[in-house]
Amino acid sequence: MAVMTSSARPLLNRRLAEFGTTVFAEMSALAQRTGSINLGQGFPDTDGPEAVREAAVRALRAGHGNQYPPGPGVPELRSAITDHQERRYGLAYDPDSEVLVTAGATEAIAASLLALVEPGDEVIALEPYYDSYAACIAMAGGVRVPVTLRPDGDRFVLDLDELRAAVTPRTRLILLNTPHNPTGTVLTRAELTAVAELARERDLLVITDEVYEHLVYDDAEHIPLASFPGMRERTVTIGSAGKTFSFTGWKVGWITASPGLVAAVRSAKQFLTYVTSGPFQYAVAEALRLPESYFDDFRADHRAKRDLLSSGLAAAGFGVFRPAGTYFVTTDIRPLGESDAVAFCRALPERCGVVAIPNAVFYDHRGEGAPFVRFAFCKRMAVLEEAVARLKALAG
Repeated sequence: MAVMTSSARPLLNRRLAEFGTTVFAEMSALAQRTGSINLGQGFPDTDGPEAVREAAVRALRAGHGNQYPPGPGVPELRSAITDHQERRYGLAYDPDSEVLVTAGATEAIAASLLALVEPGDEVIALEPYYDSYAACIAMAGGVRVPVTLRPDGDRFVLDLDELRAAVTPRTRLILLNTPHNPTGTVLTRAELTAVAELARERDLLVITDEVYEHLVYDDAEHIPLASFPGMRERTVTIGSAGKTFSFTGWKVGWITASPGLVAAVRSAKQFLTYVTSGPFQYAVAEALRLPESYFDDFRADHRAKRDLLSSGLAAAGFGVFRPAGTYFVTTDIRPLGESDAVAFCRALPERCGVVAIPNAVFYDHRGEGAPFVRFAFCKRMAVLEEAVARLKALAG
């Protein structure tokens, strides 16, 4: 039965009116309908380590987490997170007051913005950006201020002058993502130093989405912004198990921050999911303590997949920005004689049986992203090889 109202007011509130069905849902449905290889949505097509899956089974059978776990997260996971941050980055956090476990990184982003942003506050986000950033800023009543990453040679770069110019007296925080989805860029030490200096100078908070921290390649280095002088107390760092351990459906994420920031974010988070993924938290605690060889092999495997898909896309005629991080490749379709990535991606399944994502949907300035297309390489080698073979059709 249709819902009837006594006024002409739309059912969806105006803050979310600009957001329809996500492009991921549209393109995944297109892949299913056409039988195409889905290199659009960024989820693996194999499960993560068997030992981690078995850890979840053990937790279920032992009754660990089958009822509501502690609000901040189970102690075992909070300790594993702080050990991980100190072992890798020299960042010491208190597992009792400086860690909060969330329903994936997406909830961490939402809870952080809802907690820290007042209506009318400006939030600077680097575009192109993960689409939930815009929706979460809107739900918090914030004003989105995009700063555009632009191609410079073989990578997308941050214009530090443009970033500085974007800050106004109404700016509350900067929302960063590095390694960056969808461009694959990893912000350099010089870029992060400039961001830190600006945040300290203008008394800004920073939320850093670092879910791809273990997927950096070649000479790139992931450096948490919280490790820079004066930034630990003003930075909310977001991590996630989904991207690192290939269990995206478990939805286990977290934040690390100073006690005041964690308390603020928890105040919002408790009214979203309250708690989440009890047994999986115990499994992720074990995953974070896997030997370094796991992380090395995981990175090497994805580097090989990156190289396979990047080379195949170049051979098909795309301009390719070989990523320094993440598991996405951004391409330029103009060498193929195309300029509208949205139309290109909608036609691609019929042309060669592959689905990708148009980057324009991640921009406020749609024209900036019009010729760029994102492909995911977090798939089995055989799937990528078949996709590369199909994409050759574009080369004539």
